[in-house]
Amino acid sequence: MGEAALKLYELAGADAALRFSPHCWKTRMALAHKGLEAERIPLRFTEKEAISFTGQGLVPVLVHDGETVCDSWQIALHLEERFPDRPSLFGGPEAMPLARFINGWADTALSPAIARVIILDILDRVHEEDRAYFRTSREQRFGRTLEEVAADRPANLAAVRQVLLPVRRALAAADFIAGAAPAYADYCVFGLLMWARCISPVELLETGDPVFAWRDRLLDAFGGMARAAPCA
Repeated sequence: MGEAALKLYELAGADAALRFSPHCWKTRMALAHKGLEAERIPLRFTEKEAISFTGQGLVPVLVHDGETVCDSWQIALHLEERFPDRPSLFGGPEAMPLARFINGWADTALSPAIARVIILDILDRVHEEDRAYFRTSREQRFGRTLEEVAADRPANLAAVRQVLLPVRRALAAADFIAGAAPAYADYCVFGLLMWARCISPVELLETGDPVFAWRDRLLDAFGGMARAAPCA
């Protein structure tokens, strides 16, 4: 299938060039891994009507030759199935359960930890028409005001670094979570770090941390695609 047949709907900030969704970053890295390009369509929080054809309101959304795929994990499975002649995202079927576990761990343990650090930075950088929605929805999720969530940034930052301990231990034995070369398991974690990198000036990682060096390797992957991405 031609690359022009791919369209990717991504979350954008007030600046449409600022694409910060962690799940969209998982998909962008998956596409790059496969050597594919997609037309990238910006979508703000309150522009859900643009993806109403999906029957849901979340990004990423991939449209491939008229077929619609939602959710970054499902998109990864779709790309693996539909482009089997290109580099595997998983390294084989036997590696898929591990990637699924890493994805679930990143979304349930790492994501909320990072959110506590960057939540007010996100509020500052989304479009003004999105701010009421963002505040209300996230305060319902956390059960506190955004200011209360973000009140102790040093402690929240320390919590992120603690949550990353399993990644740090994995990187003691290999350059990437998946082993000698990056795969989708790496992108599941990297997407969340790109979320913070794109939207916040706060550095989550210390320079001596193996996770910092691993992130640098992925920032430089695919011709430095992630490193060149606009940041707040």
